Amino acid sequence: MLPLLCSVLLALLVAPRGVSAPSPQRDGASLERCSRLRQAGSLDDLRQEQQELQAAMPLRPSLPEVLTAAEALLACAAPDAALVALARVSPAPGEARQRWLTVRWRAAHAGLHHAEAAQSLRLLAGDDLASLEGLLLPVALASADGRQAPQQVALDLLADHLESLQLGQQAAEVLLASRRPGAATAARWGRAAALAEALPLQERDAILERALEQAAAAEAWGLVAALLDQQLAAGVSDAASRRALERRLRLGERIDDAYGEWLQRRRQADAESDPRQLLLEGQLRSPRAPGGHAAPLSPVPLSPP
Repeated sequence: MLPLLCSVLLALLVAPRGVSAPSPQRDGASLERCSRLRQAGSLDDLRQEQQELQAAMPLRPSLPEVLTAAEALLACAAPDAALVALARVSPAPGEARQRWLTVRWRAAHAGLHHAEAAQSLRLLAGDDLASLEGLLLPVALASADGRQAPQQVALDLLADHLESLQLGQQAAEVLLASRRPGAATAARWGRAAALAEALPLQERDAILERALEQAAAAEAWGLVAALLDQQLAAGVSDAASRRALERRLRLGERIDDAYGEWLQRRRQADAESDPRQLLLEGQLRSPRAPGGHAAPLSPVPLSPP
């Protein structure tokens, strides 16, 4: 690596003042090398590569150089150094700034800097939080074998960061910005109802009702069951609880959810004499019955007989 570093420093010395000297070959090699070192767990070599990347940064870097260096530092498991590199430029509004904010979020996310990560996502969204619903962001680095990194919806990620900062009300407002019909929006609204503890119970129940409508329209019956369980646990009012319990019991029969239906029927005052409750109890397998999760394993002899 020493001859390569010397060539980079020499290029910087001979470059005209005010003009940075890019080194795309080195940056590409650093990305590949860092990925291999990270996969191999070579911490000492990773630290050395991080130091060389930071030392090779031009005095007056351009935006492409900063972005490339930040990508290499992220690959080298140095998110804090990537944030420092990104702070050396501030692009004007436009496509370049959107890319800069995306890389800045990746560095903040990797370094568990939730405030910086949330700020980057809010700036990406501008005045339209719902736009984050259509943005997928990588939540891990790509593997050395070329497999794509797992991705998540930016709207959910922003809510995660805010919740980590104990800003549950703000996280709920973000989740309620979800507008695309379907199970994903229903799940977000259900989560928002759980996070918005400052809202009156009636308003939180109204949010759950909207979530239930979305989940039912998508025929996501497992999610409907979970939302009804959440509504029952919230205990808005006796009338609302009775209505939710009736719907939950009907759904349990429809989707053959014996355990969930049994749990909810236990809420009723006459549960012990309810023939349906007795039938459900007969269907539930004891954990110690054959095939149950607590059934003892057959002893394995330590030596052949």
